[in-house]
Amino acid sequence: MSLTEAGIRAPVWRRARRSMANGDCVEVAPAGSRILVRDSKDQNGTVMQFPGGAWRTFLMDAKKGQFDLDCL
Repeated sequence: MSLTEAGIRAPVWRRARRSMANGDCVEVAPAGSRILVRDSKDQNGTVMQFPGGAWRTFLMDAKKGQFDLDCL
């Protein structure tokens, strides 16, 4: 049975516009209240799932430079 036959929509993956040229990207897709994340070079590989709130917190911290190497 396919995802469509089971009434489950396939994830709609997207990647950051700035990273499309070099191929070293992650892709994200919303899935209900969760966010799915995968390596764009291995689309059949591992998919990580994060609660939506945790993902939003991660994005806010990343935008603030929380994970920049010079901050560590």
